Amino acid sequence: MNPYDAGFTPANDPETNRTVLQELVDKGGTVHVTEPGIYDIAGTIKIGSDTALIFGAGVYLRRIKREGEHAYSLLINKGAYTRTINSHIKIEGLNVICNGVDIDMVGESIPGLRGQLAFYHVNDLVIRDFHCLDLLAQGFCIHICSFEKVLLENLHIEGKKDAVHFGCGKNFTLRHGYFRTFDDPIALNAHDYSTSNPEYGWIENGLIEDCYDLDQDHTTGFFARILAGAWGDWVKGMQVQQSDLVVSGGRVYSVYMKPDGNTFISNTQPTHEEGIVELDGIRWRMVTDKPVYSAGCRNIHFKDI
Repeated sequence: MNPYDAGFTPANDPETNRTVLQELVDKGGTVHVTEPGIYDIAGTIKIGSDTALIFGAGVYLRRIKREGEHAYSLLINKGAYTRTINSHIKIEGLNVICNGVDIDMVGESIPGLRGQLAFYHVNDLVIRDFHCLDLLAQGFCIHICSFEKVLLENLHIEGKKDAVHFGCGKNFTLRHGYFRTFDDPIALNAHDYSTSNPEYGWIENGLIEDCYDLDQDHTTGFFARILAGAWGDWVKGMQVQQSDLVVSGGRVYSVYMKPDGNTFISNTQPTHEEGIVELDGIRWRMVTDKPVYSAGCRNIHFKDI
């Protein structure tokens, strides 16, 4: 079915557009949006396996924030909410206008996942011919974590935050990218703040090719930030602060507090299987149910930068 005929049109209100596009995406297969124009869209589109979103020339998705609601990702894979893998997802020709709508860090739906396009537990993801020129200060543009086999090709991203932010995963290619950002154009953040990745581990087997870091008058970033780290077991009486990681009962937990430098003494062992639980005044986020003790980057190749 033609999305235009189904009611996905530039003339529609943002909530109707979100509802119609979600219904089409839920059917799987390939959805072609060919009618040029600016499509206002509210909320988040959730995409599942074996689904392609193909946008024609002159098609733009413009974010609209509904009054009184938090704004999260524009596009996210369905498995991100349940830690189940989605496979064979393709996004082509997407032009995003953030329109002042940033990722709200309050009441995050998935702590640590903060991309305008967000993918967590994904296999065989392709994003091609993507543009976003007004990225804001809190949300990354493309955020991918716990992945295998990713291709990002022909990207143009400008704004204030990371253009492409990777968490743990393996086998990726990023090529033909133009970036102008205040923060890092490319982040290979195997280890990270508790608010900047939902999971931690190794980033492996990647090619970054034919990418340009365009001149920016004021910046705090690097062309490619590469972060590694390690942590140990939880011990009674240990001192912790925001973003510290521990292994407890075969799971990894992260301290999820305000980034104010305060430290805390942990006397109660975190053991919960999911979510965030407060113990001794410390908010612990369950990160992964695997006893991972280190994170880093290996076998990453840069070519024609």
